[in-house]
Amino acid sequence: MKTAQRSGLAALALSAVLMASTGLSAKTLVYCSEGSPENFTPALNTTGTSFDAARPVYNQLVEFERGTTKVIPGLAESWTVSPDGLTITFKLRKGVKWHTVTGFKPTRDFNADDVLFSFNRQWKTDHPYYKVSGGKYDYFNDMDMPKLLKSIEKKDDYTVVMTLAEPNAPMLANLAMDFATIQSAEFAEQLLKAGKPEQFDQIPVGTGPFSFVAYQKDAVIRYKANKEFWGEKPKIDDLVYAITPDPTARYSKLKSGECHFVPYPRPADLAEMQKDPQLQVINQPGLNIAYWAFNTQKKPFDDKRVRQALNMGIDKAAIVKDVYLGAGQAAKNLIPPTLWGYNDKVQDYPYDPEKAKAMLKEAGVTTPLDIDLWYMPVQRPYNPNAKRIAEMMQADLAKLGINAKLVTYEWGEYRKRAQQGEAMTVQLGWTGDNGDPDNFFFLRGCAAARPGGQNLSKWCNKEYDDRLNKAKTLADPAARAKLYEEMQVIEHDEAPDMKIAHSIVYEVMRKGVTGYKQSPLGGHKFNGVDVQ
Repeated sequence: MKTAQRSGLAALALSAVLMASTGLSAKTLVYCSEGSPENFTPALNTTGTSFDAARPVYNQLVEFERGTTKVIPGLAESWTVSPDGLTITFKLRKGVKWHTVTGFKPTRDFNADDVLFSFNRQWKTDHPYYKVSGGKYDYFNDMDMPKLLKSIEKKDDYTVVMTLAEPNAPMLANLAMDFATIQSAEFAEQLLKAGKPEQFDQIPVGTGPFSFVAYQKDAVIRYKANKEFWGEKPKIDDLVYAITPDPTARYSKLKSGECHFVPYPRPADLAEMQKDPQLQVINQPGLNIAYWAFNTQKKPFDDKRVRQALNMGIDKAAIVKDVYLGAGQAAKNLIPPTLWGYNDKVQDYPYDPEKAKAMLKEAGVTTPLDIDLWYMPVQRPYNPNAKRIAEMMQADLAKLGINAKLVTYEWGEYRKRAQQGEAMTVQLGWTGDNGDPDNFFFLRGCAAARPGGQNLSKWCNKEYDDRLNKAKTLADPAARAKLYEEMQVIEHDEAPDMKIAHSIVYEVMRKGVTGYKQSPLGGHKFNGVDVQ
């Protein structure tokens, strides 16, 4: 009892030292994040790490209710959809204040000009910000927004009309995603006039529950509560992201009281964490998938027999057992079984090395065959240890006469190179953004197979793509589900990738943290969260 008490007092003392040394107030929540953001403009990014860094600051027109996939009003207080599904009219919220940051003090409230700026930047090639910071808008393009949008018009300062080229069932859920974040047109204009437009993506100015204070790369991000926030008010004064890539270091900081909340704990640490009376361990099935993609534009992966053979040559059950330690299940489809439209009739490829070798021979593959196998340098909700999985795959491939060279890069560089199609085979995965099956299936769509797109397999199949595009236009979930079930059969047979696992998502916080709601979409929001 005394030992436990001393340990608790030591943690509190260390936490107090941390707060005193950083000048933080007593109402401070320290989140030990797993990585550094690429920048603070969600439209430019595709990773949860970067989205999480921007979420305290920004809002969208519509948003997901905290802890759910339910779409609720955001910066738009209401909206109406025309009977033909082609026109969405948004009534904007009045009196919403923009943040003040060093070098910028807003002169007006949020209005329709900000909405047009945020979408037109991603859409219009002649927009003054289109090419700023590289001008890559992967979500906007991969989800076919340029094709779907016919016009976005300002009717008055607080009315925006979005006209679509065709009905799109997931559109409102899509608009609640991070790429549809609304940014300040006034701040953008000020920086453009000053000749410093690239600063716009490094200094976030939003309308959200916390305003940006400072960022020290690879070390810390600081935010303060926005007392004028229009929505669910922050209950803490300061929010700190202590960037800590190593999961063991995150756990150590959590135990010592240096941080209050950690994502992505190592499965091997969970039992010990659950026994600690000072910690709370929460979990839920993840809307996610870990996969190993084959670049179908590179030989021999242009032959589906080779892709099928590699599906049979990897001991998936051993990976799930060794790496996920009970916190995952083997995957056979892109979407997890908890999502509507899942086709459980699809039969996963069996582990059969002898048949795999025979299929490779039938496909004309001579061994030894040299390939690369890229593995992620970070932990993700769907993959607790990418390097270990790669090593197990490497050993299995060796039994087939395939020499797999393990390759990795810094996270941003890894994604950039993989999306350009540089890899022969590459590990990645996905956590759903909006609770709609379309948000998974577009990952194998032809639009996303472009250079720079998120379809890392670069596979484009007309039968699959026709169903994908038709499903978006249908309002009836049952009709959409039928198409998605057919798509899973096509994708399984074509095997542009090997599905690895769907994971259970665990998060851990100190006992004094209250009000946190775990998101099925994998993100982290801290308005409404308190620290006792």
